[in-house]
Order: sequence, then C-alpha cells, then structure tokens
Amino acid sequence: MPALKFAVLAGDYIGPEVMSEALRVLTVVARQENLMLEPTPADVGGAAIDRHGSALPDATLKICAAADAILFGSVGGPKWEKLPPAQQPERAALLPLRKHFTLFANIRPGLLYRELTDASPLKTARIPNGIDILCIRELTGGLYFGLPKQTITLPDGDVQAVDTMVYRRSEIERITATAITAARSRKKKLCSVDKANVLETSVLWRKTVTAYVAQHAPDITLSHLYVDNAAMQLVRDPNQFDVFVTENMFGDILSDEMAVVCGSLGMLSSASLGAGQNSRGLPFGLYEPAGGTAPDIAGKDLANPCAQILSAALMLRYSFGLEAPAARIEAAVKRAVVAGTRTADIAFGGKSVGTRAMADAVIAHLA
Repeated sequence: MPALKFAVLAGDYIGPEVMSEALRVLTVVARQENLMLEPTPADVGGAAIDRHGSALPDATLKICAAADAILFGSVGGPKWEKLPPAQQPERAALLPLRKHFTLFANIRPGLLYRELTDASPLKTARIPNGIDILCIRELTGGLYFGLPKQTITLPDGDVQAVDTMVYRRSEIERITATAITAARSRKKKLCSVDKANVLETSVLWRKTVTAYVAQHAPDITLSHLYVDNAAMQLVRDPNQFDVFVTENMFGDILSDEMAVVCGSLGMLSSASLGAGQNSRGLPFGLYEPAGGTAPDIAGKDLANPCAQILSAALMLRYSFGLEAPAARIEAAVKRAVVAGTRTADIAFGGKSVGTRAMADAVIAHLA
C-alpha cells in the first residue's frame, strides 16, 4: 500500500501539543497495521501570521493540495484578536481552506460514553446510556459566504452592516446526499433543521430535502424541525435525534450546543469532506477537533488529546478507507477513558492525567 500522505496543520496554543500525541498514536497504529505514514507539517493560523504574515500561506496551501487529507489542529487566540476581522486566524485560515477544497460537508459526532454522563450538564436520568448522535452541517454556503458582505456609512451618517444568506438547490442536494449516507450507516433516521417559517433559503432547503429523500432514499425516515425548536430539543432529549442535517450557521450553533451537552469539547472530533477526491479515489477531507486553542492551559500538559486522536481516526476511515485501524483507535480511546484514565476536563474533580499520559493510555489499549 502506498504511504498515507497527509498535511499536518497543528495551529496555535494547545494545537501542537495535542497534534503531537495524535501523531504518536497514528505511528503506533501504522506499525501494528504495516502502514507507512507520510505526514508533512505546515504553518497555519496565528503561528503562520507570526512567521509568514498570513494565516494561510501559499506554501501551506500547496502542501495541502499535494496531500490526500489534512489533519488540522486549532487556530486563533488572544494574541491576534486585535487584527482586522478578515485577517484573524479563524476567518483567514479555516474558511479559505474550506472554500478552496470545496469542503462542503462537516460530519461531527456527538458522542458521550455512558461512563462519562456526569460530564454533561444534563441530568443523568435524561441520558442514562450516554449520547450517540451525528450532526451533518453544510459548510460552504449560507450567511458566512454569501455576497454582498459589507459595512457602510449611510448618507445620514448611520452605519449599516450587511450579510447575505444564499443557497442553491444543488448545494442542498449534495449535503442531503451526505446525510443520507450517514443515516443509512446508522438507524435510517434523518431530521432536517431549517427556519422555513421565516427564511426564503429555508423554504428552498425544506422543499429540496423532502424531494431528494423521497426520490433517492425512500428507506430513510425524514422529519423536519425549525432551528429554535431543534435547539430546545437537543437539551431536552438529545437521543431523540440520530442524524440531523442543517445549513451552515445553524449547524455552527447546534453542533456547539451538541458538544456542550456531550460534556467536553476535548472528546469531540469532526470531519469536513469535499466534492473532490484524493489520489486514492476517496474523499479529500480536513479533520479537526471540535474545541479551540485553549490559551489558558497551553504548554501545561493539561489539554485533552482525545478529540485530535479521534479526528485522526476519522481521517483513516474517510480519506484512506481504513475502517479497521480507525475503529481500533476509537475503541482504544473508549477503553482508556472507561478504565479511568482521564484529563482534567473529564475527571469530575477526581484524579487526572496530563496530555501525554492520556495518549500513553490510548496507545496501551491499542496493544
């Protein structure tokens, strides 16, 4: 098998710390599975601004384009918050990467092990067996990318800001197809989230999803919720969902709410898949933890590396077609946590371990 070529964009603050542990885990799995890794590091985010003057240098983009996948850390933090919004790491690195590679589908598991239910703000009685749901978010359309996008001073001296929400039927159909594939791999149950009682884009969204599922996936049970009701239902009873699909901004908000309900961002991975294929004929994707750069704990061996490790597992599954090694990593993370090895964010005030020790435990359970 040819080497697994992927770009490594560690990012800022805790990004490099958790990335190094994810790479250690990948190295062990590669040795056990007789795989060859070819990771290529590149600067991104605030670190790239400091070294190259840009959050996404051309050299980094070229490295990503030559790879079959991108393993991404986290970018941004207080050091760069005084920059103009368009130059800040989150906006100037991640959004252009998604747009450049047409990474239109974000797949974010909402997973909470039964043994970690105390980490959730929900009462254990509501989630006695934990949480297992999946959010499919459209990534390259909607309010974040629509034009015009501007702030202007009006003739009377007032200031007006404009963002534009735009969706095409073809964009909605392709994210629906991704959601159908995910639903078929689970319980064949799909909820589409919109705001069709107010927004024209949501009217088109609901009509398109309904027609597409009826034509291409009559085996899938489809339901619809307005986004405000969906936000409430995620708190009231998250497991009433199995897979839900929604547009860009709604997905941004709901997936973060889902992450909080699941207890710790340090445990949640994500995959962003594109329209294009890599050199293996599989989806080119960007894989990243759900959490941020956590400047307050950077450099202190406190960060939870599990989300980055689980993101690496998703990379093996989707961009390299390696289901067995991916599942082994996911099982090892679960066994390590259930056995009691936990970083401070999931230790509930009990004994906790550091970043490296957490990865050591995952590696031990890979044996």
